[in-house]
Amino acid sequence: MLDLDADAFEALVTDELDELPDEMVDGLDNVVFVVEDRPEDGSLDLLGLYDGVALTERGDYGFGEMPDRIILYREPLLSICDDEQQLRDEIHVTLVHEIAHYYGIDDERLHELGWA
Repeated sequence: MLDLDADAFEALVTDELDELPDEMVDGLDNVVFVVEDRPEDGSLDLLGLYDGVALTERGDYGFGEMPDRIILYREPLLSICDDEQQLRDEIHVTLVHEIAHYYGIDDERLHELGWA
């Protein structure tokens, strides 16, 4: 397991966000990216989570709504990585996966595309 403090981990997340294609991130509206140590249940099974209403399901979603959240879980990601490059790769895949949920792409389609 890789050992990285919260600040260093957040810096890697920021770096990987900057590496994502403009077409992917330019459409994000009212979304915040959050790093937490673990999911609420304390497990190491979940790497990330999209907490919000997908664009395809928004309907009357409008001004004043709380922002959607894309959460990356530091400890689960660290637990599956042996080095920093592997961690960067896992952060990248997790970001793409959760952003895809924002755009309404479900897990089945992500599997077909090789992102789940």
